[in-house]
Amino acid sequence: MIGIIQPFAIEKIDAGNKGLKVNLVGNQRGVSSYQYKTGWVMYNTWTEQILEFPIYQQHIEYDDQIVILKGGFSATIKPTFNYSLKENAIGDMFVNLRKPITDIEQFWLKNAIVGAVNDEANKWEVDSIFNHRQAFEAAIVVECNARLSKWFNVSQLRTNITPPEALQESIIAKTKSIQQAQASEQQALAARADSAEQVINASAVAKVIKLKQNELTPMYIEYIKAQAWNGVLPTTVTSGSGTFLNIKQ
Repeated sequence: MIGIIQPFAIEKIDAGNKGLKVNLVGNQRGVSSYQYKTGWVMYNTWTEQILEFPIYQQHIEYDDQIVILKGGFSATIKPTFNYSLKENAIGDMFVNLRKPITDIEQFWLKNAIVGAVNDEANKWEVDSIFNHRQAFEAAIVVECNARLSKWFNVSQLRTNITPPEALQESIIAKTKSIQQAQASEQQALAARADSAEQVINASAVAKVIKLKQNELTPMYIEYIKAQAWNGVLPTTVTSGSGTFLNIKQ
């Protein structure tokens, strides 16, 4: 009987975790004292409790949440992030929250993260969020760490934010108009370049013609005629003074 009802148990703290041996007898929110433990730990199940907390990075993904942006627009977020516990603050966290880490993740930590995202999103215009998402999410990480730094370090946060459908269409239309304006500007620049090229080419042709005109003196014209003559005289030549016949014909 004594062997069956004896209160003692032994438990192994896994590698990468920090064990917390909690004394449940006392009046400090039900926890009078705690000790950090590693390896195999023996404890009295009637008066003590053993909890394990990971001291390596954890990855968390939450379900869809609604946040309000500046101007009253709503948007959907699906936050994902990494966190790590501050090793020397685990005991203080447990005394204050009295929950295992899985419960803390899904309640206290979730509310803190979503609250930080919502408060930061309320400072940003909808266009600014989607045009500068990296800066927006970096600002949220700063806000999260400001709120959670007592017990947590938060990193690699992604909001995966999506606007309402009507707002998405508005953003797409605005993006297309900006792209079309940029394309029109490029076409105008190309047209101006073509016009400049045509002006340059026309100017060059005009200069060539002018040079040729300057070269075409009467003497030069006679020289060109002489160079082109094949030595054959015309059969009949008429002029104002009469008609000449080629007697060789």
